Amino acid sequence: MATTRILEWLGRLYIWLLLAFLYLPIVIMALMSFNVSPFYQLPFERTTEWYASLWQNDQLISATSNSIEIAVITTILCTALGTAASLAFYRYEFRGKKFLQALLFPPIAIPWLITGTAMLIFFFGVGIGRGLFAILLGHVALALPYVIVVVSARLQTFAPELEEAARSLGANQWQVTRRVTLPWIMPGVIAGGLFAFAVSFDQFVVSYFLSTPGQTTLPVEIYAAIRKGFTPEIN
Repeated sequence: MATTRILEWLGRLYIWLLLAFLYLPIVIMALMSFNVSPFYQLPFERTTEWYASLWQNDQLISATSNSIEIAVITTILCTALGTAASLAFYRYEFRGKKFLQALLFPPIAIPWLITGTAMLIFFFGVGIGRGLFAILLGHVALALPYVIVVVSARLQTFAPELEEAARSLGANQWQVTRRVTLPWIMPGVIAGGLFAFAVSFDQFVVSYFLSTPGQTTLPVEIYAAIRKGFTPEIN
């Protein structure tokens, strides 16, 4: 009994230490953003000048706006295309199906440094070049496999008998999809959309390769700001 309590206590202690290790640096960074000193040092003197300076940083605000816009568009496109592709893979058998499914994994498995280099060469080869449109295409290519994998996993738990029952009651294919299939896979669709948004908004490597001065995203702009000199604005 005593051994069980000790193990339980140690388990809880481990969890709290792990949470502190993960989140304490973030809390310290947030607190230091209110410190007068640009360095992580005491004494702590409160100020909001760094936030005022942040709102006057047009480059950072523009990059944040670009990141949000690209992430939202990427999420919408990947969710729609990924859900449609997952339904097609689930319902139909066609030539090249296994090959197309195999193509989903290289964007996930290949290091983004290689992917970014390949995209840069390809986009210049087809005349797209660099810029926000190229970044959007790159993010869609990276995030789409995540949506397909997540939605396809949800479809594996779907019972085809539900669609057959709906058809036997007179429902057409659109009604079956809208009222039977989509409600069932909606948790997977939402999860895939969140994956797509996270991949796009947090993407640095591909965005770095495809961005241009004035047409960049928040991670790239933060990286450039840190290279120039770290200030609490970055916090």
